Amino acid sequence: MSTRTLISPATLARPRGKAVYWTVFTAVVVLFALAFLFPVYWMVTGAMKSPDEVARTPPTLVPHHWHLGGYTDAWDLMQLPQHLWNTMVQAAGAWAFQLVFCTAAAYALSRLRPAFGGVVLGGILATLMVPAQALVVPKYLTVADLGLLNDPVAIWLPAVANAFNLYLLKRFFDQLPRDVLEAAEIDGAGKLRTLWSIVLPMSRPVLGVVSIFALVAVWQDFLWPLMVFSDTDKQPISVALVQLSQNIRLTVLIAAMVIASIPTVALFLLFQRQIIAGISAGGTKG
Repeated sequence: MSTRTLISPATLARPRGKAVYWTVFTAVVVLFALAFLFPVYWMVTGAMKSPDEVARTPPTLVPHHWHLGGYTDAWDLMQLPQHLWNTMVQAAGAWAFQLVFCTAAAYALSRLRPAFGGVVLGGILATLMVPAQALVVPKYLTVADLGLLNDPVAIWLPAVANAFNLYLLKRFFDQLPRDVLEAAEIDGAGKLRTLWSIVLPMSRPVLGVVSIFALVAVWQDFLWPLMVFSDTDKQPISVALVQLSQNIRLTVLIAAMVIASIPTVALFLLFQRQIIAGISAGGTKG
């Protein structure tokens, strides 16, 4: 059965049709690239302008004079190394806890078939319907009662309960070849050995996706770290950028935002193949 497209194969076979097709295709790709990359360019070059040029109307597309001092000032004045380190510690802990507990829960619901597993899964997915803002006060009171304020554990523990990542893992585990798992069981592998030696190596794509989601969620979170960390020296970069921006030049603040976004962009560029593969593997395929 031939694939139907907007342009027929006969039209594409003609020189005129091929030229029109590639012209339109190139124009669309360039427009989408500009739409996504122009804000990044605007932010990066904005930090290199003078304060007067940043506030000028109409704005300039290219800085008249390139000033790299905005980045060095942001690195020193806003104490970016310390706040970036705080963010890395919080994100790494949340990632580790979430990966361990979500993987264990998803494997149990998918392969161990516990009693009332469908009800448990339904209750977990029902939490996706609850606005995140409605859970802030109960979470804060719980963390305060446990004495975890100004402690990274206050970020790690709430991050464990991620219904979306758990469901993504469960969907992937449901699609694993049954004959491979049965062969491992015949060879005498227990449930934990099967999880460690068979399931996890086959689940690298979806584990990469869950890892990206977990790290980015902590990296860009603002409200919860603002409530938990009253100590300025322990605040992550997302909160510090707001708290320390009162007496900072606009160009320095823009430079700090650029620096703060580099780790997540680099993470995506390094693992984009795993992300795409994991999303495809964790789809709705039966």
